Amino acid sequence: MSQEKHQWMPHATVAAIVEDNGKFLLVEETTDRGNRFNQPAGHLEDNETILDAVVRETLEETAYTFKPEALLGIYHWKHEHNDTTYLRFAFIGSVSNYQPDLALDDGIIRAVWMTIDEIRSKAMLMRSPQVLTCIEDYINGRKFPLSVLTHL
Repeated sequence: MSQEKHQWMPHATVAAIVEDNGKFLLVEETTDRGNRFNQPAGHLEDNETILDAVVRETLEETAYTFKPEALLGIYHWKHEHNDTTYLRFAFIGSVSNYQPDLALDDGIIRAVWMTIDEIRSKAMLMRSPQVLTCIEDYINGRKFPLSVLTHL
């Protein structure tokens, strides 16, 4: 008898890192561990480019239009509460065209702008360690050109 082998796959996600005048764009969202803060982020969908995903997720979660300008990095993280592994593609960019009447995704309470000190002081309320790690990497000047991405 042949035994079918289960193919393990990580969850591919995208995140937007947006800084404006010393404040970073986050979302407050409901989770099974209470309200938490995260970058605008979400899962890559079938037949969607990585850049299209981060633009879509940012709009759905903040009502802002996101313009990706650089790749911050790719982050590998295993969530200890649900045993899920994530590959996060984090992008640096800017936002414009705020649409206050746009309904936000289910579970999103609000978009919020926080300073790095506010984020550090609320580190235990971040959705994952990736939130602060991405911001620290951004502050330290990490970035890669969007040309490192290829979509066929």
